[in-house]
Amino acid sequence: MSLFIEYHLIQNFAPSNLNRDDTGAPKDALFGGHRRARVSSQCFKRAIRLKSAESGMVPAEFSSVRTKRLKVLLQRRLTELGHPEAGTQIETALSAAGLKIKEDGKTEYLLFLGRGEVERLADLIHAHWDVLVVPANDESKKTKKQAKASAAPEVVKAAKALLDGQKAIDVALFGRMLADLPEVNQHAACQVAHAISTHRVEREFDYFTAVDDEGGIDETGAGMIGHVDFNSATFYRYAVIDPRKLVDNLKGDHDLALKGIAAFTESMARAIPTGKQNTFAAHNPPSFIGIVFRHASPFNLANAFERPIWPKPDHELTALSVAKLAEQDTAVAEAFSDGQDTWGYLDLTGAWPQEKGIAHKTLQKLADWVVENTRARLEG
Repeated sequence: MSLFIEYHLIQNFAPSNLNRDDTGAPKDALFGGHRRARVSSQCFKRAIRLKSAESGMVPAEFSSVRTKRLKVLLQRRLTELGHPEAGTQIETALSAAGLKIKEDGKTEYLLFLGRGEVERLADLIHAHWDVLVVPANDESKKTKKQAKASAAPEVVKAAKALLDGQKAIDVALFGRMLADLPEVNQHAACQVAHAISTHRVEREFDYFTAVDDEGGIDETGAGMIGHVDFNSATFYRYAVIDPRKLVDNLKGDHDLALKGIAAFTESMARAIPTGKQNTFAAHNPPSFIGIVFRHASPFNLANAFERPIWPKPDHELTALSVAKLAEQDTAVAEAFSDGQDTWGYLDLTGAWPQEKGIAHKTLQKLADWVVENTRARLEG
Protein backbone atom coordinates (compact mmCIF):
# COMPACT_ATOMS: atom_id res chain seq x y z
CA MET A 1 0.00 0.00 0.00
CA SER A 2 1.24 3.48 -0.84
CA LEU A 3 2.11 5.88 1.96
CA PHE A 4 2.60 9.64 1.78
CA ILE A 5 3.34 12.20 4.49
CA GLU A 6 2.01 15.62 3.50
CA TYR A 7 2.86 18.99 5.02
CA HIS A 8 0.40 21.88 4.71
CA LEU A 9 1.47 25.22 6.18
CA ILE A 10 -0.16 28.64 6.36
CA GLN A 11 2.49 31.27 7.06
CA ASN A 12 2.13 35.04 7.08
CA PHE A 13 5.24 37.10 6.39
CA ALA A 14 5.58 40.75 7.29
CA PRO A 15 6.91 43.12 4.57
CA SER A 16 9.85 41.27 3.01
CA ASN A 17 11.69 40.23 -0.13
CA LEU A 18 12.57 36.63 0.66
CA ASN A 19 13.11 35.35 -2.88
CA ARG A 20 14.05 37.74 -5.69
CA ASP A 21 13.69 37.49 -9.47
CA ASP A 22 16.25 38.76 -12.00
CA THR A 23 15.15 42.37 -11.44
CA GLY A 24 15.51 42.18 -7.65
CA ALA A 25 11.74 42.16 -7.08
CA PRO A 26 9.94 39.49 -5.01
CA LYS A 27 8.98 36.51 -7.14
CA ASP A 28 5.32 36.20 -8.04
CA ALA A 29 2.95 34.13 -10.19
CA LEU A 30 -0.50 34.18 -11.73
CA PHE A 31 -2.84 31.70 -10.05
CA GLY A 32 -6.60 31.60 -10.49
CA GLY A 33 -6.29 34.66 -12.71
CA HIS A 34 -4.80 36.79 -9.94
CA ARG A 35 -1.26 37.91 -9.14
CA ARG A 36 0.18 36.06 -6.13
CA ALA A 37 3.34 36.38 -4.10
CA ARG A 38 5.61 33.37 -4.57
CA VAL A 39 8.66 31.80 -2.94
CA SER A 40 10.22 29.12 -5.13
CA SER A 41 10.53 25.52 -4.05
CA GLN A 42 14.30 25.69 -4.59
CA CYS A 43 14.51 28.61 -2.19
CA PHE A 44 12.62 26.82 0.57
CA LYS A 45 14.46 23.54 -0.01
CA ARG A 46 17.78 25.28 0.52
CA ALA A 47 16.46 26.96 3.66
CA ILE A 48 15.24 23.57 4.92
CA ARG A 49 18.60 21.91 4.19
CA LEU A 50 20.53 24.64 6.01
CA LYS A 51 18.17 24.67 8.99
CA SER A 52 18.40 20.89 9.26
CA ALA A 53 22.20 21.03 9.24
CA GLU A 54 22.14 23.83 11.82
CA SER A 55 19.86 21.87 14.14
CA GLY A 56 22.28 18.97 14.48
CA MET A 57 19.40 16.49 14.23
CA VAL A 58 21.15 14.75 11.33
CA PRO A 59 24.58 13.22 12.10
CA ALA A 60 27.33 15.03 10.19
CA GLU A 61 28.33 11.89 8.27
CA PHE A 62 24.85 11.77 6.75
CA SER A 63 24.75 15.44 5.73
CA SER A 64 25.38 16.86 2.25
CA VAL A 65 26.95 19.71 0.34
CA ARG A 66 26.04 21.42 -2.94
CA THR A 67 29.14 22.94 -4.51
CA LYS A 68 31.45 23.41 -7.48
CA ARG A 69 34.42 23.49 -5.10
CA LEU A 70 34.83 19.75 -4.68
CA LYS A 71 38.56 20.05 -5.33
CA VAL A 72 38.92 22.40 -2.34
CA LEU A 73 37.03 19.99 -0.07
CA LEU A 74 39.15 17.06 -1.20
CA GLN A 75 42.39 19.01 -0.80
CA ARG A 76 41.38 19.97 2.73
CA ARG A 77 40.84 16.33 3.68
CA LEU A 78 43.97 15.11 1.87
CA THR A 79 46.07 17.69 3.71
CA GLU A 80 44.90 16.06 6.94
CA LEU A 81 46.01 12.72 5.46
CA GLY A 82 49.49 14.06 4.72
CA HIS A 83 49.12 15.24 1.10
CA PRO A 84 49.32 19.05 1.10
CA GLU A 85 49.77 19.16 -2.70
CA ALA A 86 47.26 16.82 -4.30
CA GLY A 87 45.89 18.86 -7.20
CA THR A 88 46.84 16.57 -10.05
CA GLN A 89 45.87 13.40 -8.19
CA ILE A 90 42.47 14.89 -7.38
CA GLU A 91 41.84 15.78 -11.01
CA THR A 92 42.82 12.31 -12.18
CA ALA A 93 40.62 10.61 -9.59
CA LEU A 94 37.64 12.82 -10.45
CA SER A 95 38.17 12.11 -14.13
CA ALA A 96 38.05 8.42 -13.26
CA ALA A 97 34.66 9.06 -11.66
CA GLY A 98 33.46 10.88 -14.79
CA LEU A 99 33.90 14.43 -13.47
CA LYS A 100 36.23 17.10 -14.81
CA ILE A 101 37.82 20.09 -13.11
CA LYS A 102 37.92 23.30 -15.13
CA GLU A 103 40.91 25.63 -15.28
CA ASP A 104 39.47 27.72 -12.43
CA GLY A 105 39.60 24.67 -10.15
CA LYS A 106 35.83 24.15 -10.06
CA THR A 107 33.63 21.41 -11.45
CA GLU A 108 31.58 22.13 -14.56
CA TYR A 109 28.35 22.42 -12.59
CA LEU A 110 27.07 22.28 -9.03
CA LEU A 111 27.38 18.83 -7.50
CA PHE A 112 25.02 17.62 -4.78
CA LEU A 113 27.06 15.14 -2.77
CA GLY A 114 26.88 13.41 0.56
CA ARG A 115 29.67 14.32 2.95
CA GLY A 116 30.41 10.59 3.06
CA GLU A 117 31.03 10.59 -0.70
CA VAL A 118 33.54 13.44 -0.32
CA GLU A 119 35.30 11.59 2.50
CA ARG A 120 35.47 8.35 0.52
CA LEU A 121 36.80 10.13 -2.56
CA ALA A 122 39.60 11.56 -0.44
CA ASP A 123 40.28 8.14 1.07
CA LEU A 124 40.37 6.66 -2.44
CA ILE A 125 43.01 9.15 -3.56
CA HIS A 126 45.02 8.49 -0.40
CA ALA A 127 44.84 4.72 -0.86
CA HIS A 128 45.83 4.86 -4.56
CA TRP A 129 48.27 7.75 -4.31
CA ASP A 130 51.16 5.92 -5.96
CA VAL A 131 49.17 4.64 -8.93
CA LEU A 132 47.32 7.82 -9.82
CA VAL A 133 48.64 9.14 -13.11
CA VAL A 134 50.19 12.59 -12.96
CA PRO A 135 48.56 14.59 -15.77
CA ALA A 136 50.74 15.89 -18.58
CA ASN A 137 51.11 19.64 -19.17
CA ASP A 138 48.27 19.59 -21.67
CA GLU A 139 45.96 17.57 -19.39
CA SER A 140 43.51 20.45 -19.09
CA LYS A 141 42.88 20.18 -22.83
CA LYS A 142 41.95 16.51 -22.68
CA THR A 143 38.36 15.44 -23.00
CA LYS A 144 36.72 13.76 -20.03
CA LYS A 145 36.89 10.47 -21.89
CA GLN A 146 40.64 10.80 -22.49
CA ALA A 147 41.32 11.90 -18.91
CA LYS A 148 39.26 9.00 -17.56
CA ALA A 149 41.19 6.54 -19.70
CA SER A 150 44.46 7.75 -18.19
CA ALA A 151 43.48 6.55 -14.68
CA ALA A 152 44.30 3.11 -13.35
CA PRO A 153 41.44 0.61 -13.87
CA GLU A 154 41.08 -0.08 -10.14
CA VAL A 155 40.66 3.64 -9.48
CA VAL A 156 37.98 3.96 -12.17
CA LYS A 157 36.03 1.04 -10.71
CA ALA A 158 36.32 2.25 -7.12
CA ALA A 159 35.50 5.88 -7.98
CA LYS A 160 32.30 4.88 -9.75
CA ALA A 161 31.22 2.59 -6.93
CA LEU A 162 31.51 5.13 -4.13
CA LEU A 163 29.21 7.76 -5.70
CA ASP A 164 26.11 6.14 -4.30
CA GLY A 165 24.85 8.90 -2.01
CA GLN A 166 26.45 7.35 1.08
CA LYS A 167 23.12 7.57 2.89
CA ALA A 168 23.10 11.37 2.81
CA ILE A 169 19.62 12.33 4.03
CA ASP A 170 19.31 15.51 1.94
CA VAL A 171 20.29 13.68 -1.24
CA ALA A 172 17.81 10.92 -0.40
CA LEU A 173 15.04 13.45 0.24
CA PHE A 174 15.55 15.90 -2.60
CA GLY A 175 17.27 13.72 -5.18
CA ARG A 176 19.98 14.71 -7.61
CA MET A 177 20.81 14.68 -11.31
CA LEU A 178 24.40 14.52 -12.60
CA ALA A 179 24.37 14.94 -16.36
CA ASP A 180 27.63 13.03 -16.90
CA LEU A 181 26.84 10.23 -14.44
CA PRO A 182 23.22 9.18 -14.90
CA GLU A 183 23.91 5.95 -13.03
CA VAL A 184 24.39 7.90 -9.77
CA ASN A 185 21.23 9.99 -10.15
CA GLN A 186 18.75 9.65 -7.30
CA HIS A 187 14.98 10.03 -7.52
CA ALA A 188 13.71 12.32 -4.78
CA ALA A 189 11.66 10.93 -1.90
CA CYS A 190 10.32 14.43 -1.21
CA GLN A 191 8.58 17.01 -3.38
CA VAL A 192 8.22 20.66 -2.39
CA ALA A 193 5.78 23.04 -4.07
CA HIS A 194 6.30 26.72 -4.76
CA ALA A 195 4.74 28.67 -1.91
CA ILE A 196 2.02 31.04 -3.12
CA SER A 197 -0.06 33.65 -1.36
CA THR A 198 -3.63 32.74 -0.54
CA HIS A 199 -4.73 36.22 -1.68
CA ARG A 200 -3.97 38.81 -4.35
CA VAL A 201 -0.73 40.72 -3.89
CA GLU A 202 0.49 44.01 -5.27
CA ARG A 203 4.19 44.79 -5.30
CA GLU A 204 5.30 47.74 -3.19
CA PHE A 205 8.40 49.94 -3.28
CA ASP A 206 10.45 51.33 -0.43
CA TYR A 207 12.20 54.54 -1.47
CA PHE A 208 15.15 55.05 0.84
CA THR A 209 17.93 57.56 1.47
CA ALA A 210 21.20 57.12 3.31
CA VAL A 211 22.98 59.98 5.04
CA ASP A 212 26.76 60.37 4.98
CA ASP A 213 27.77 60.42 8.67
CA GLU A 214 30.93 62.39 7.83
CA GLY A 215 29.22 64.98 5.67
CA GLY A 216 29.86 68.67 6.43
CA ILE A 217 27.23 71.08 7.69
CA ASP A 218 27.19 72.77 4.29
CA GLU A 219 26.31 69.53 2.50
CA THR A 220 22.66 68.92 1.65
CA GLY A 221 20.85 65.89 0.36
CA ALA A 222 21.53 62.22 0.87
CA GLY A 223 24.72 60.28 0.34
CA MET A 224 22.75 57.58 -1.47
CA ILE A 225 19.19 57.06 -2.65
CA GLY A 226 17.45 54.02 -4.05
CA HIS A 227 14.45 51.73 -3.74
CA VAL A 228 13.74 48.17 -2.65
CA ASP A 229 10.79 46.11 -3.87
CA PHE A 230 8.84 44.13 -1.27
CA ASN A 231 5.49 42.61 -0.45
CA SER A 232 3.66 41.06 2.47
CA ALA A 233 1.64 37.89 2.12
CA THR A 234 0.03 34.90 3.76
CA PHE A 235 1.52 31.86 2.03
CA TYR A 236 0.28 28.33 1.50
CA ARG A 237 3.22 25.92 1.61
CA TYR A 238 3.08 22.25 0.64
CA ALA A 239 5.48 19.31 0.63
CA VAL A 240 5.10 15.54 0.49
CA ILE A 241 7.41 12.67 1.46
CA ASP A 242 7.24 9.07 0.27
CA PRO A 243 8.74 7.40 3.37
CA ARG A 244 9.22 4.03 1.70
CA LYS A 245 11.17 5.67 -1.13
CA LEU A 246 13.24 7.49 1.51
CA VAL A 247 14.08 4.17 3.19
CA ASP A 248 15.02 2.72 -0.19
CA ASN A 249 17.27 5.72 -0.99
CA LEU A 250 18.95 5.25 2.40
CA LYS A 251 19.73 1.60 1.63
CA GLY A 252 17.03 0.18 3.89
CA ASP A 253 18.02 2.12 7.01
CA HIS A 254 14.66 2.69 8.74
CA ASP A 255 16.11 4.46 11.78
CA LEU A 256 18.03 6.93 9.63
CA ALA A 257 14.90 7.57 7.54
CA LEU A 258 12.96 8.38 10.72
CA LYS A 259 15.71 10.80 11.80
CA GLY A 260 15.45 12.43 8.39
CA ILE A 261 11.67 12.78 8.67
CA ALA A 262 11.99 14.27 12.17
CA ALA A 263 14.60 16.76 10.94
CA PHE A 264 12.51 17.64 7.88
CA THR A 265 9.39 18.21 10.01
CA GLU A 266 11.20 20.60 12.34
CA SER A 267 13.07 22.34 9.52
CA MET A 268 10.01 22.71 7.30
CA ALA A 269 8.39 24.70 10.10
CA ARG A 270 11.43 26.72 11.17
CA ALA A 271 13.20 27.38 7.86
CA ILE A 272 12.84 30.91 6.51
CA PRO A 273 14.67 32.15 3.38
CA THR A 274 17.38 34.70 4.07
CA GLY A 275 16.72 37.13 1.21
CA LYS A 276 16.87 40.78 2.35
CA GLN A 277 16.38 39.76 5.97
CA ASN A 278 18.86 42.38 7.18
CA THR A 279 16.48 44.93 5.68
CA PHE A 280 13.13 43.42 6.70
CA ALA A 281 13.69 40.90 9.54
CA ALA A 282 10.58 38.92 8.55
CA HIS A 283 11.07 36.10 11.04
CA ASN A 284 7.45 34.97 11.17
CA PRO A 285 6.70 31.32 12.08
CA PRO A 286 3.76 29.45 10.55
CA SER A 287 0.31 30.08 11.97
CA PHE A 288 -0.79 26.57 10.98
CA ILE A 289 1.07 23.32 10.38
CA GLY A 290 -1.04 20.40 9.23
CA ILE A 291 0.51 16.99 8.57
CA VAL A 292 -1.51 14.16 7.08
CA PHE A 293 -0.79 10.52 6.30
CA ARG A 294 -2.42 9.50 3.03
CA HIS A 295 -2.50 6.22 1.14
CA ALA A 296 -4.48 6.71 -2.07
CA SER A 297 -2.37 9.56 -3.52
CA PRO A 298 -0.94 12.91 -2.43
CA PHE A 299 -3.18 16.00 -2.63
CA ASN A 300 -1.80 19.51 -3.01
CA LEU A 301 -4.59 21.73 -1.65
CA ALA A 302 -3.56 24.97 -3.36
CA ASN A 303 -6.87 25.03 -5.25
CA ALA A 304 -8.45 26.09 -1.97
CA PHE A 305 -7.14 29.52 -2.93
CA GLU A 306 -7.94 29.53 -6.65
CA ARG A 307 -10.44 32.22 -5.69
CA PRO A 308 -8.30 34.58 -3.58
CA ILE A 309 -9.06 35.04 0.10
CA TRP A 310 -10.36 38.56 0.71
CA PRO A 311 -9.65 40.40 3.97
CA LYS A 312 -12.45 40.86 6.49
CA PRO A 313 -12.37 43.51 9.22
CA ASP A 314 -12.90 41.00 12.02
CA HIS A 315 -10.84 38.05 10.69
CA GLU A 316 -7.13 37.50 10.08
CA LEU A 317 -6.06 36.38 6.62
CA THR A 318 -4.29 33.44 8.24
CA ALA A 319 -7.48 32.24 9.97
CA LEU A 320 -9.55 32.66 6.80
CA SER A 321 -6.88 30.71 4.88
CA VAL A 322 -6.82 27.86 7.41
CA ALA A 323 -10.62 27.56 7.34
CA LYS A 324 -10.62 27.45 3.54
CA LEU A 325 -7.85 24.85 3.55
CA ALA A 326 -9.92 22.62 5.82
CA GLU A 327 -12.93 22.96 3.51
CA GLN A 328 -10.85 22.02 0.48
CA ASP A 329 -9.37 18.97 2.17
CA THR A 330 -12.81 17.73 3.17
CA ALA A 331 -14.09 18.09 -0.39
CA VAL A 332 -11.03 16.47 -1.98
CA ALA A 333 -10.85 13.63 0.56
CA GLU A 334 -14.54 12.75 0.11
CA ALA A 335 -14.02 12.45 -3.64
CA PHE A 336 -10.57 10.89 -3.90
CA SER A 337 -9.34 9.58 -0.53
CA ASP A 338 -9.48 5.97 0.64
CA GLY A 339 -10.89 7.05 3.99
CA GLN A 340 -7.69 6.35 5.94
CA ASP A 341 -6.28 9.90 6.05
CA THR A 342 -4.90 10.79 9.49
CA TRP A 343 -4.24 14.42 10.42
CA GLY A 344 -2.11 15.94 13.14
CA TYR A 345 -1.83 19.70 13.44
CA LEU A 346 -0.53 22.75 15.27
CA ASP A 347 -2.94 25.66 14.87
CA LEU A 348 -2.42 29.14 16.27
CA THR A 349 -5.50 30.55 14.53
CA GLY A 350 -8.21 28.38 16.03
CA ALA A 351 -9.78 28.00 12.59
CA TRP A 352 -8.97 24.31 11.95
CA PRO A 353 -11.92 22.04 12.92
CA GLN A 354 -11.09 20.21 16.16
CA GLU A 355 -12.67 17.00 14.93
CA LYS A 356 -10.33 16.97 11.93
CA GLY A 357 -7.26 15.29 13.41
CA ILE A 358 -5.14 15.38 16.56
CA ALA A 359 -4.17 18.78 17.92
CA HIS A 360 -0.65 19.40 19.26
CA LYS A 361 0.49 22.38 21.30
CA THR A 362 4.17 22.37 20.33
CA LEU A 363 6.20 21.68 17.21
CA GLN A 364 8.22 19.06 19.08
CA LYS A 365 5.09 17.08 20.01
CA LEU A 366 3.85 17.27 16.42
CA ALA A 367 7.21 16.04 15.10
CA ASP A 368 7.21 13.17 17.60
CA TRP A 369 3.70 12.23 16.47
CA VAL A 370 4.84 12.16 12.84
CA VAL A 371 7.83 9.94 13.62
CA GLU A 372 5.83 7.46 15.70
CA ASN A 373 3.06 7.20 13.11
CA THR A 374 5.60 6.75 10.33
CA ARG A 375 7.37 4.02 12.32
CA ALA A 376 4.11 2.17 12.93
CA ARG A 377 3.07 2.33 9.29
CA LEU A 378 6.45 1.25 7.95
CA GLU A 379 6.65 -1.67 10.37
CA GLY A 380 3.04 -2.59 9.71
